Amino acid sequence: MAAAANQVVSMFYELKDIDGNLLDSNMNSAPLSFIMGKNQIIPGLESKIANMSQGDISHVEVKAADAYGEYNDSSVQTLPSEQFAGIKLSNGMTLYGQGEDGSPVQVIVKEFNENEVTVDFNHPLAGQDLYFKIEIAEVRDASEDELKSGYVSGAHQCSCGLDDDCCGGHDHEDGDCCGSH
Repeated sequence: MAAAANQVVSMFYELKDIDGNLLDSNMNSAPLSFIMGKNQIIPGLESKIANMSQGDISHVEVKAADAYGEYNDSSVQTLPSEQFAGIKLSNGMTLYGQGEDGSPVQVIVKEFNENEVTVDFNHPLAGQDLYFKIEIAEVRDASEDELKSGYVSGAHQCSCGLDDDCCGGHDHEDGDCCGSH
């Protein structure tokens, strides 16, 4: 049975960039479980999985536009350093916060001085085509509780749609962690 909307899909994956560098993998841990059609993983990957069934293994290319979007230069902003009071900044560090609409926001510190901090609101993989090796471990109908909550029973899922390993297992005050990937 091919994966369809409102079904739970559990999968193992390896994620590589265009140069073949391994970016992420759960091949030696628990499978990632999500509900199809709930926007819990990147759209380009979900559309490819829709054609897969339990036991299928596939190599999938997802273009940047269907992954984390194209890189947007206007998403790099310089802000007053007072907004970062009490934070020991370093170039390249990731910070998490809330956007004006209350949604989680992830930024990368590009550079800073005593007056200003330049941050990048683009996802770290924005502008990159991604290459996945996918193995579908299970496809099943979601339970009524799973459909109501939007989360797979027994699986820790961050708002990014990846498992706890994605986030380094850090605590989540409001249930969110990585922000919307």
